Amino acid sequence: MTRPFGSENFSLSYNDLNDYIKEVIIEKVDVNGINSVEDYVIKEDKVEFHLNGKKFLSVMSIAQHQDAHIVGFLLSEAVINDFADIKSINVSEDGLKVEVIANVSEEGYENLFKEKTLTSGCCVGVTGNAEKVFDCAFVNTDYSVKAIEILANMREFNRPSELFDNTGCVHKAELILEDGTIFIAEDIGRHNAIDKVIGLASMNNKDVKKSVLYASGRLSMEMVVKCVMHKIPIVVSKAAVTFQGIKSANEHGITLVGFARNNKMNIYTHSGRINV
Repeated sequence: MTRPFGSENFSLSYNDLNDYIKEVIIEKVDVNGINSVEDYVIKEDKVEFHLNGKKFLSVMSIAQHQDAHIVGFLLSEAVINDFADIKSINVSEDGLKVEVIANVSEEGYENLFKEKTLTSGCCVGVTGNAEKVFDCAFVNTDYSVKAIEILANMREFNRPSELFDNTGCVHKAELILEDGTIFIAEDIGRHNAIDKVIGLASMNNKDVKKSVLYASGRLSMEMVVKCVMHKIPIVVSKAAVTFQGIKSANEHGITLVGFARNNKMNIYTHSGRINV
């Protein structure tokens, strides 16, 4: 088995970890008593998304890969159809404002401002277009992966990053393409992390129709929705899946894998893509 290669352009890169963490004083309690110690916590920021001159969303996020984040979000919400629809992206100097000029789908854009669905994600995600996924075509591909490769990749995926080591407070998403290219992103929200890796792939003109998405969080319906929107055939997590996640994956042709840990995993739908 060949381990996919990574690129520094596509993977986690924290040039200055202090941009993403804050030092605090806590009271640490153990069997020996209580002590004041220094500790680190994640630094989340409110990042504003602007589209064609209008602010349309603020997200609590880690201020990294902000351009990929908005690209992935707009693609997942069907506001744009392709990265080529984007004319320009500008991230402010402080990293807290992202401005995009793009050709948009009027229907997708209008749905962002209609009744929202609160998702079951951490940091409560919001989607305006989740129901639209049921109009998407069935994900029909003969792409398959060996079970031993999935488990090996998950063991690598589960290695704590520098940011997680310091805070214990981030989710991670990794997209491994058939050609071995890897895209990785972290965020306080599992939705945000997935949008970021999808955005990174799109910005690098990569086709994700033959890929595996690895996620650190539970696989609920909205996680499956993102895979269906981008025709990602296989999604794997070390965590649990929900009933609506299973139902959506089964109806739309997604191979759903949960509890992928050590040498075991549960395949809930479309197991034919996993070669045991």
